[in-house]
Amino acid sequence: MNGENITSNQPCYSGFEFGLIVTGETETEHLPSLFKNLTKTGICTFKIIRRIGQLSPRNSLKKHTLSIIGTNKKDLTQNQQKIGCVARSYLLENSCRYVLLVDDLEKDRVSKAPQVFQVYREALDLILLEQKKRASVHFLVNMIEAYYFADSHAINIALGLVTPLQDYPEDVEKIPHPKNELKKLYPGFDEKEDGGKILKLLRVEHILSRSDTCAYLRTLFYWCYKVLQKYPYPEILELFQAEQYHFHDGILSEVTQQQLDNMAENPTA
Repeated sequence: MNGENITSNQPCYSGFEFGLIVTGETETEHLPSLFKNLTKTGICTFKIIRRIGQLSPRNSLKKHTLSIIGTNKKDLTQNQQKIGCVARSYLLENSCRYVLLVDDLEKDRVSKAPQVFQVYREALDLILLEQKKRASVHFLVNMIEAYYFADSHAINIALGLVTPLQDYPEDVEKIPHPKNELKKLYPGFDEKEDGGKILKLLRVEHILSRSDTCAYLRTLFYWCYKVLQKYPYPEILELFQAEQYHFHDGILSEVTQQQLDNMAENPTA
């Protein structure tokens, strides 16, 4: 698709495509399963388009100047440049495409969340330019495995636990080392094989049914839902019971929710 069509306001009758840029091994193989309730609407798909290394806030004053036209030669690292180019290439092919960059926010990085967010956002904003609102940055806190504990039913079935777990009583995004906790429960736990089984069973509507937990995950799903609201036949969204996710009365991430405000101004309807 050429540059003239990329800002087209033509309705996306065929639905939306979400390209996922991820940092984790489990996410690379299985993250699209997390969005199964959205894909059941029949108007969207999710697929991995690239795995990248985690980026951290820059401490160095060393300059990394780009030669890409349109960035005004802003300073980006080489890794930031790669992220932006992957996103741009994907979006240029179809005006009904969107990009989700999803990273783990482990315990030692939680305090730096605004700075980590800015590093990724900068990579997208300075290369995507007017299309930057078609890409968003989100975090799994502390990692994808944390959310398993909010839906014990999925863990119990997937791992066949002799002593069934109960749902974690507090906010699973506050669990310090969820992967270690899983290995204590199930010593042979394999994050990709067993994690894939759990993700296929995981009920995000159950996880987000508690409005006072999982701010980062709720913000991720709310952003996707706002994209789907652009569909020309809104009644199809009745298949997705949004009230279960508490988008309007649940807690949202103070770091990533700013991207929700941009959706109303998105140039590609």
